[in-house]
Formats: sequence, structure tokens, C-alpha cells
Amino acid sequence: MERNLRPNSQDFKLDFGNPQGKTSETWHGGIATIFESPGDEVWGVVWKMNKSNLSSLDKQEGVKSGMYVPIEVNVSTQEGKEITCRSYQMTNYERVPPSPQYKKVICLGAKENGLPPDYQKKLNAIEPNDYKGKVSEEIEDIIKKGEAKTH
Repeated sequence: MERNLRPNSQDFKLDFGNPQGKTSETWHGGIATIFESPGDEVWGVVWKMNKSNLSSLDKQEGVKSGMYVPIEVNVSTQEGKEITCRSYQMTNYERVPPSPQYKKVICLGAKENGLPPDYQKKLNAIEPNDYKGKVSEEIEDIIKKGEAKTH
């Protein structure tokens, strides 16, 4: 897989929620989605992959269960190239803040991938919910490794 760093999607905004009102048992709070919002932008990482992997990605993102629908989004890379990408938009969601752990994973990913400092500040300013319980060991490991890389 090949990646282009720091692309942004114009006129979209990041949001968090629970699909169909069902709380994430993995993340214990809202999970990410995007929605159209003129004047806003979402920054991230684009991965180039083979179309034969789309069904696997759709499965991972919960398309079959109706949690997310695939959408096409036009993005601008840091080199100024316009490309059309596949993204996922949550369906029928209730807006819910992310858990502190989910927010941390999002912020660590933004830092590790060199997203613009102003956008990182926006992510860091997101108010998480008050979940103080445990998350899986796998997620804890992701957080520990991410913190070690970015400090």
C-alpha cells in the first residue's frame, strides 16, 4: 500500500456518534464519521489500495450491517493534486462524544502522520466523554506505542 500524507477534504467536518444509537463496546463512546459542512475541512491520510480489497474494507467498516455507507470524497494532497477517495459516512447516528482513549488514538494518529498543527489543536480541543473504564489490551498497546513514537 502507498500513502499520500496530509490530504484534506473541503466542505466536510469530523463528527462523533453512535451508529443507530448503539454504543461502541470497543471504544465506549462516539466513533468518527464525516458529514458535508460548507467551509469546513477534514485532514487525514489517504491509502492507495487494490480494488480487490474493497469488500474486506467494507466489512471492517460495518457496511453490511448498515453502520456506515461508502462515499466518494474529493481531496487535495499536500502537493496540490486532486484525487477522488473512498470514505465512510455513519448512517442514522446519534451525536455522542468519543471516549478519552478514542480521542487519544485520533490525536496520536494526526501527530504521527504530520497533519497541520492547527488541525491537531482542533482535535486536541475535542471534549471526550467521562468514560474512565478499561479498553482492550490491543487498544492500550496502540496508545502506548503511539505515545512512545510521538514523544
